[in-house]
Amino acid sequence: MRFALAVHGTRGDVEPCAAVALELRRRGHDIAMAVPPDLIGFIESAGLTAVAYGPHSQQQMEEDFFREFWSVRTCGSFARRAREYVTRGWDAMSLTVTELAQGADLVLTGTTYQEVAANAAEHHGVPFAALHYFPLRPNGRLWPQLPSLLNHAVVTAFSWIHWRLIEKSDSAQRKQLNLSCSVGPSYRQHLRRGALEIQAYDSVFFRGLSDDWCRRRPFVGGLTLGLATSTDHEVDSWISSGPPPIYFGFGSMPVESPTTMIAMAAEACRQLGLRALISCPAAAASDLTAVQSEGVKIVGVVNHSEVFPRCRAIVHHGGAGTTTAALRAGIPALILWFGADQPIWAAQVETLGVGSAQRFSNVTVPSLVARLRSVLTPECAARARFTAMQMTDAGMSVSTTADLLEDTACRSARQRGRTG
Repeated sequence: MRFALAVHGTRGDVEPCAAVALELRRRGHDIAMAVPPDLIGFIESAGLTAVAYGPHSQQQMEEDFFREFWSVRTCGSFARRAREYVTRGWDAMSLTVTELAQGADLVLTGTTYQEVAANAAEHHGVPFAALHYFPLRPNGRLWPQLPSLLNHAVVTAFSWIHWRLIEKSDSAQRKQLNLSCSVGPSYRQHLRRGALEIQAYDSVFFRGLSDDWCRRRPFVGGLTLGLATSTDHEVDSWISSGPPPIYFGFGSMPVESPTTMIAMAAEACRQLGLRALISCPAAAASDLTAVQSEGVKIVGVVNHSEVFPRCRAIVHHGGAGTTTAALRAGIPALILWFGADQPIWAAQVETLGVGSAQRFSNVTVPSLVARLRSVLTPECAARARFTAMQMTDAGMSVSTTADLLEDTACRSARQRGRTG
């Protein structure tokens, strides 16, 4: 069979699709991929190929709108800025994914821009699947602090707001593809077509949600490649040379001053008498020399699955993938979130009692020290180890996802054969 995978976002959005692509190819299927232009090199490093798809994702992350999303200062111009942000590149992406999906047995995408890929799949009459990295559809369990009915109302309202932001672009694409216009949130129309919405995270984070959604939205756990990096041996040697360190890393997030972040991390660990392993690919030479000591190691990208189990705590941005990696390792986490879905993961980590959280822009050395002390307790560590036992194995997550995609594609092919 042939699978078309078109995904946009940062590495955290793209890597799950790449992991599934490799498994599908291993099973003998043909793969066609499209990813943001700045992540084609990453895809190639995993042994895959891809064409450019949509805007430069890192540039999008560095825009003020992303950093200010949760700020009331943006309310006055929110609609205009949000519409431009979430629909940028829509027309060009439509052309790319429509061509990519030609002859495919199934189209797979991620969480962002999924309507673009869904419309292309409908145009070609093939099934559509999406990987969701948090509970995107209306539900009563997203925010643990809120009652179920209020949770449901909030998520439903978000769905309608998102629809109003993309409606014009979605309608124009559907008209171009000779499809009828959607009435209301377009995901409902795609669900009526049998869209498969795979929840690429563990149900332990949202108690009861898997029972609510049953088979309609299967939970598979986090999807990762677990790629080796050029610094693996260096990091391994440094970790082995002393007590377990605190890991600091913020993925693709736009850290305005790496120097300040590195200095805060180093000082907090100095006060706690602990070592710091800081993953900061953007660090300049001046950053490396400013805090260089036996207790501080600054590196680029690391292999989470290898490094995290050897750390005392994981300080990160709260992406779904990093949150999963920390808890799979059974290590407490401190989430310093930036925006998007990260506050959701921060809330879940605190609810489970396996870590703490704070907005990154509000962090100071005293607050960092205080929150690290709270996650370094034996009780927090024990809860993290207990939660790890409830997490899905990484290999099983990928295998289950590939099974679901194969089953969906085969079932659709049989149905088309009966009606053809």
